[in-house]
Amino acid sequence: MAGITIIGAGLGGIPMALEMKEHLRSSDELTVICNMDTYQFTPSNPWVAVGWRTRQEIEIPLAPIYKKRNINFIPTGAKRVLAEKNQVELADGRTVDYDYLIIATGPALAYDEIEGLGPVSGFTQSICRTDHALKAFDAWQSFVQNPGPIVVGAVQGASCFGPAYEFAMIMETDLRRRKIRDKVPMTFVTSEPYIGHLGLGGVGDTKGLLESVMRERTIKWICNAKVARVEKDKVYVTELDETGNEKKKHELFFKYSMMLPAFKGIDAVYGIEGLVNPRGFVLINPYQQNPKYPNIFAIGVCVAIPPVEPTPVPTGVPKTGFMIESMVAATARNIRALLDNKKPVHEATWNAVCLADFGDSGVGFVAIPQIPPRNVNWSSKGKHIHLAKVAFEKYFLHKLREGITEPFYEKALFKMLGIEKLKDIES
Repeated sequence: MAGITIIGAGLGGIPMALEMKEHLRSSDELTVICNMDTYQFTPSNPWVAVGWRTRQEIEIPLAPIYKKRNINFIPTGAKRVLAEKNQVELADGRTVDYDYLIIATGPALAYDEIEGLGPVSGFTQSICRTDHALKAFDAWQSFVQNPGPIVVGAVQGASCFGPAYEFAMIMETDLRRRKIRDKVPMTFVTSEPYIGHLGLGGVGDTKGLLESVMRERTIKWICNAKVARVEKDKVYVTELDETGNEKKKHELFFKYSMMLPAFKGIDAVYGIEGLVNPRGFVLINPYQQNPKYPNIFAIGVCVAIPPVEPTPVPTGVPKTGFMIESMVAATARNIRALLDNKKPVHEATWNAVCLADFGDSGVGFVAIPQIPPRNVNWSSKGKHIHLAKVAFEKYFLHKLREGITEPFYEKALFKMLGIEKLKDIES
C-alpha cells in the first residue's frame, strides 16, 4: 500500500486527482489537501467581473466529487511541506504522511511587490480569484454609473497575459452594450515587449491580430512597461526601450483598473532548498519529478519554467490547460511506474493552447512546442473562439461534476477549432 497526497484542487489539481485514481492499485490511498471546499472555474472570472456569470454558475463543491471516486479530501490549507519527513503540515497543526506528493497548488499572487497593487490593500482590481472577481464586479457596477478612464494589463514578472487581454476586451464589449464606451478612454499596460507576445514570443500572428483588435476598439497600449506604484486614481509606469533603458515615464489616471500581478510560489514550499527556485516555483525534471526529492512531483502553474527569451522587462511563461493536462497524464503514469518498481519515462508535451474570449469574438492560438521554432504555430480570430470558450467552460464543469477523466483539449479542442493536424499532434 502507498499513500499519494495532492496539494491543490484547481484547474490542475482536480484532473490530477481523477487521473491519479485511475492509475492506482486497489490498496493505494489517495488524499487531496486544499484550502477551499469548492472548485472555482478560474477562466470564467473575467465574465464574473462584469456580471456575465454568477459565482454559483462557475463553482462546484469538492467533497461530492472526491467522495464519488473514493478519494480522501481535507479542506484545510497546507502550511508547510516537510520534505525530509515525507509529511505535509496543515494550517490547523495536523500533519499528513505521504509516500508520494504531488504539488498542484497554482501560484501565490505577488501584489505586495508593487506599492498600491491589488484588491486587498491596493487600488487595482483582480480576476485571478473568484472572490477578487466578485469584488471587481462591485467596483464595476459603481464605475458604469460614473465612467472614466480605464487602465488594464499585466505588471512586470506576470506570466499569464491572456486574461488581461480578455478582460480589456470584455470590459470594452460591456461598455458598448451599455452605450457608454465613448466616455471611457482605455489604456493597456503590459510588461510584454510587444502586443501579442504572451510570454511565448508570440504565436502565429498574435501580434498582428491583437494589435488589430486594439485599434478596432480604440484601446491605446504601452509595452515594455514597468509599474512603479499605484495610487488611488493613478498608475505610475516607466516605459523601457528595446535595450532596457528608460524611454518614457507615464502617469495614467484611472477610475477603474485591473492589473495582473506577478506570480511566485506558495508559502508552504517557499525557500525549501532543492525543492523550489528563488521565486518559490517547484523544480522538476522531464518527468515532473523533483531532482532532490524524487517522491515529490509538481504540475501546473507552480512548476518552474524558464522564460522563452530575454525581454527588457521580466515576463514569465504561461501554463495553459493543454500543457497542464499533459503534465497530469505524465505524472500519473510515472507514479504508477514507481509503484511497480519501474523507472518513470513519461514526459509532458508542454504545448500551449489558449482561448481568449473578447465578449463577442476572441483570439485562439496553438503553439507546439511552446518554445520556437514550432511544428504548429497557429492563431485565429473570430466569433468561433468565443463560442469555443463557452463550450469549454460548460464541458469542463460537466466533466468535473461527473468525475470524468477524459482529456478535453486532446480530444475536442483541435476539432472544434478546425485544425487539420490533430492526428500528427496525437502521434
